[in-house]
Amino acid sequence: MLRKARYATLIGNGKTTAVSMDRTAAINSYREAVKEHSKTDTKLKELRQQYKEAVQEFDHSEEDLKSLQSGVGQIVGEVLRQLSEDKFIVKASNGPRYVVGCRKMIDRGQLKQGTRVALDMTTLTIMRMLPREVDPLVHNMSHESPGDVKYSEIGGLTEQIRELREVGGGFQRVHLQTVRYRGR
Repeated sequence: MLRKARYATLIGNGKTTAVSMDRTAAINSYREAVKEHSKTDTKLKELRQQYKEAVQEFDHSEEDLKSLQSGVGQIVGEVLRQLSEDKFIVKASNGPRYVVGCRKMIDRGQLKQGTRVALDMTTLTIMRMLPREVDPLVHNMSHESPGDVKYSEIGGLTEQIRELREVGGGFQRVHLQTVRYRGR
């Protein structure tokens, strides 16, 4: 076919013929179809992702709705330890500790020591994981070390420092010796 198109171009004294024009039009049409297919494929992938997110959101809302409609309250607890794949020791907020099961929909890998959970009051089954009770930023700040801080660097303690000096002076007036601990 390519030979015939060249031959037709040569015979036509350098002018393109209908055969080569048809071929060029077919190639351009094919390229347009490929571009359109690529756009449609990209749009289809985006729609599938949106569908997947919508299904996850729907499942989550269904789970919330079921827990609200259960009619029976839930107990807030904290996971202490995992005994087996399905059994956990949970300390309830009202005091006692229970050996409990877990719903199938909950990822057991995320149930670690200290995780807050909601227990079904009748079956004592872990129904869902709860967020931390304390703000994570505040929780992390409680574990920070203040470093080497001296009393002179802390403001607002002048009254307490004065009282400590007075007490120390009182020991000396009564002729008592203050004992200092030396960590040996």
